[in-house]
Amino acid sequence: MAKNGQTLVIGLGRFGRGVAETLGKLGHEVLGVDASARIVQACSTGMTHVVQADATDVEALRQLGAADFPTAVVAIGSDVQASILTTYTLVDLKIPRIWAKAITAEHGAILERVGAHRVIFPERDMGVRMAHSLVGRTIDYLEIDENFVLVETTAPREAAGKTLQDAGLRKRYRVTVVAIKRPGGRFTYATPDTVINAGDVLVIAGEPKSAELFADLD
Repeated sequence: MAKNGQTLVIGLGRFGRGVAETLGKLGHEVLGVDASARIVQACSTGMTHVVQADATDVEALRQLGAADFPTAVVAIGSDVQASILTTYTLVDLKIPRIWAKAITAEHGAILERVGAHRVIFPERDMGVRMAHSLVGRTIDYLEIDENFVLVETTAPREAAGKTLQDAGLRKRYRVTVVAIKRPGGRFTYATPDTVINAGDVLVIAGEPKSAELFADLD
């Protein structure tokens, strides 16, 4: 079944199942694999292709046609050894793009060492987002990389009634307002002539310290 744009997802816990089902909703073909018969049975109603197999066994993956997939996601959670062995097996099969979930920094370092092209830390990243959302006026926080973030926050009082150009937020706080949403409205792109009102929600972009400082304004 593997063609360009199709994805192999190994490990169908909450994270892996979420990845697989979302890709399916986006119109992608997904093959889900898990070692647990119970989990495979539970996923069979929400996924078109799901099989029970030991993903650490290279011959089992070959029989599933894993080598023909352009992308694989290793979503195995608490079993670190299985996660590493599965990633190594996928590398051995020369899959062009391998994403792997890690639960600790050490786990992530090993996954990178064995050949994962990208390592993700969903629990850590969600913890960072939640912590920032508990501080100041931050509603949501997304780290693009270590030097750049997107922050959803409410408009500070000092900017109310002013256009973005007059408020001078980029010059004063080194952040760029990307989008704005009126109460009860939808997000729209921000322009220099956009007027900021009390209660507006802004999406800002910038370096972490600058964005955090802006989100902490009264």
